[in-house]
Amino acid sequence: MIIAASWSGGKDSCFACYKAVQQGHKVSYLVNFISQEYRRVSFHGTPANLVAEQAKSMHISLLQKETATNNYEEKFKEAVGSLVEEGVEGMVFGDIYLQEHRDWVERVCSEIGIEPLEPLWKINTEDIFTGFLDSGFEAMVVSAKSNLIERKWLGHNIDREFLEYLKSKRIDACGENGEYHTFVTNGPLFRQRIKLVNKGIIQRNDHWFVDISSVEEE
Repeated sequence: MIIAASWSGGKDSCFACYKAVQQGHKVSYLVNFISQEYRRVSFHGTPANLVAEQAKSMHISLLQKETATNNYEEKFKEAVGSLVEEGVEGMVFGDIYLQEHRDWVERVCSEIGIEPLEPLWKINTEDIFTGFLDSGFEAMVVSAKSNLIERKWLGHNIDREFLEYLKSKRIDACGENGEYHTFVTNGPLFRQRIKLVNKGIIQRNDHWFVDISSVEEE
């Protein structure tokens, strides 16, 4: 089945895409939504052009659309609906256990006429975290809630040390509730590693963000 992947640039959407490929699906498009105001991935804070670099490294077409807080579903249906005309029959998502997210996905996909795929659903989040690492992926912590995660972890590649830190703080291993977000720089889906420059840490309201760019931009 030809599918698209809901793509944030982070570890969960990436690992879900990887699992779908392992199951025999052909991922023809990455679908990414960015903030109309900031031109960055919402909550992650990742610049739009870095997501484009991921798609380029993966040799997968990128469909990137701007959204505002009040029109996400409309823009989602518009974007994904356009891919149905290109032969896309399903879409993979990186949801793990938040039922309201899955309910939304199933309703909207049904209205568009495509099949939702949730390869990470109900898998233990620690197993997902270690499975991501063991598969050879690399990802940087690019944003986090400042009241939960110490500043020193921003810009740090996720590893087993970080996992132990999360466990010690009783924080979900995958940050499923938005505790932290990542940007994937390398792994079995990538043809080449994305090299990043860390320009510093920004605090905005109750979140840390890493100001990153690619080496090519320097």
